[in-house]
Amino acid sequence: MKSKGIGKSHAKIILIGEHSVVYGQPAIALPLPNVAETVTITPRSDGHRLIHSSYFDGDLNALPTSMDGVGKLIQTLVDRLGGNHDYWDLAINSDLPAERGMGSSAATAIALVRAFFDYYQQPINRQLLLQLAAVEEDITHRNPSGLDAATAASPSPLWFVRGKVGTPIPMHLQATMVIADTGIEGATREAVTAVHQLLEQSPSKTRACINQLGSLTRQAQSALRLNEVEKLGAILLAAHQQLQRLQVSDHKLDQLVETAMANDALGAKLTGGGRGGCMFALVKTSAQARRLADALIEAGARKTWLQPLR
Repeated sequence: MKSKGIGKSHAKIILIGEHSVVYGQPAIALPLPNVAETVTITPRSDGHRLIHSSYFDGDLNALPTSMDGVGKLIQTLVDRLGGNHDYWDLAINSDLPAERGMGSSAATAIALVRAFFDYYQQPINRQLLLQLAAVEEDITHRNPSGLDAATAASPSPLWFVRGKVGTPIPMHLQATMVIADTGIEGATREAVTAVHQLLEQSPSKTRACINQLGSLTRQAQSALRLNEVEKLGAILLAAHQQLQRLQVSDHKLDQLVETAMANDALGAKLTGGGRGGCMFALVKTSAQARRLADALIEAGARKTWLQPLR
């Protein structure tokens, strides 16, 4: 064992394609390295295994049920790496908010796996990393798509189709993203159910929205590759309008999108499940990003993050 094991990961954001990806359309997810998570393991000799995080601080055996996935993953890693007689402090330091569509549980899982393999000085490939992270995600999200973990472990944007492995795609974009937290927990399950109900009630109109989101996602891939920043901004705003038609936005998200567009954003939209959670906007320069972040806070956003996309 090393004197310290360290594992790192980061947030993710769905650039475009949320909800429509459920119905066979593609989605694009971006890693957010500026919104980071680090897990650190250091040895103890007193027979205790202690967890330190913003959600829980105490003995591993006393984890709350909300962290069952974390507990199961840790035990899986301990068994696999032969650590059943080892004791340690495990610190989770995260910039990611929970329940905001930024992949907080997946980021924790990826960082945990990397930290344990680093602590025991064992190599790990991407396939095994994602396989082990799924131990936690399967408990926390029951039927995860795999998108969150794949992006939390990736340095590159991913093209994602449900049921398939995410594929890295090129990005040559000279722009900065501003992400804003509404301060409201996302309601993904309610939003997914609402779209399903719309499909039953108005199948042709709803299917047209879903297909249009798929078309916009394909256009966005091209814009990323060709550094067509203005075009991408227009695509993102159009996607938000389609998501409004699918009834997965809410007043707060719409308000922040409107604020962004009134403050030099090239485009803006919600991200993730919707009905709370986060939105983001695209601007050209870091100076514009800082001004926009201030405007979003003034409009009621709880927190903002800046992510250069160069």
